[in-house]
Amino acid sequence: MEKKKKKILIAVFIALVLMGAACAGTVYYYLFAPQFHPPKTAYVYIDRDDTADSIYDKVKRQGHPRSFTGFRWMAQYKKYPQNIHTGRYAIRPGENVYHVFSRLYRGYQEPTNLTIGSVRTLDRLARSIGKQLMIDSTEIAGLMNNPTFQQKLGYTQETMPCLFIPETYQVYWDMSAEELFERMQKEHQKFWNQERLAKATSIGMTPTEVCTLASIVEEETNNQAEKPMVAGLYINRLHTGMPLQADPTIKFALQDFGLRRITNAHLEIDSPYNTYRNAGLPPGPIRIPSPVGLDAVLNYTKHDYLYMCAKEDFSGTHNFASNYAEHMRNARKYWNALNERKIFK
Repeated sequence: MEKKKKKILIAVFIALVLMGAACAGTVYYYLFAPQFHPPKTAYVYIDRDDTADSIYDKVKRQGHPRSFTGFRWMAQYKKYPQNIHTGRYAIRPGENVYHVFSRLYRGYQEPTNLTIGSVRTLDRLARSIGKQLMIDSTEIAGLMNNPTFQQKLGYTQETMPCLFIPETYQVYWDMSAEELFERMQKEHQKFWNQERLAKATSIGMTPTEVCTLASIVEEETNNQAEKPMVAGLYINRLHTGMPLQADPTIKFALQDFGLRRITNAHLEIDSPYNTYRNAGLPPGPIRIPSPVGLDAVLNYTKHDYLYMCAKEDFSGTHNFASNYAEHMRNARKYWNALNERKIFK
């Protein structure tokens, strides 16, 4: 009898061990074995409108799981539908359910690159940011164009572009509009270090004025090496009280950036951005200048040039002159080249 009981106990023990091993194997397979097999690291974007079901669909489409059973087990056990976090989450080849689910459940998202471009208008910048982040472009534009918000940051409608330093930043995809502007303020302060502030002071300019002049320089030339020369020319004009007479400001005033030839009729426009009729700098930048453009002004080339004209070879560079007679000779060469190509506007 005792032997029989012992055999039964051993059989039960072995059965329990086998059942335990089977359960452990099942748990391991569904939770800890490699289940996700995207061709390369894939990203799941979870926004405010997502539900648990829509997230499951995104995870399956992006992660190519061999089995999704374990993910659903974890979601049910952890009450995931009540704990959804927005953000951008990575799924790497060969990852298991436990690691992928844990990231989503805890909100451990991957940063993304946000590129602030050197664009001409704030509306265009808002659209660009809206395509890169979860924030709606209208929300960004609303703050950008809000006078109270602008004043809070220390800007006006005209000078608001000076806040942004074109660069690629690592941010979280679901950052709020307020967090975006806080980050831009920090990057602005980081760029405008003591060395740059001292250079601006030595020229007799504020950072906003440097930004405004840099925007004109960048519209005048795409040639990086020439930018400090162009900056020096405009600084010479400012220091001598001569109007800037910058054609790009006319295009900005007209909001016609495709103009290739500025005529006398264009120069009649009544606008504070008309630097032919108004002395000094315009009210604000005519684009968001790049760090290269800003540094071109701060490190401008010292020379005696007061005039420049696009070269007649359409190379994108300029002929410089220190007097009006020499400038007119350069201008006639350029006008003749325009006429030969039948470019009249």
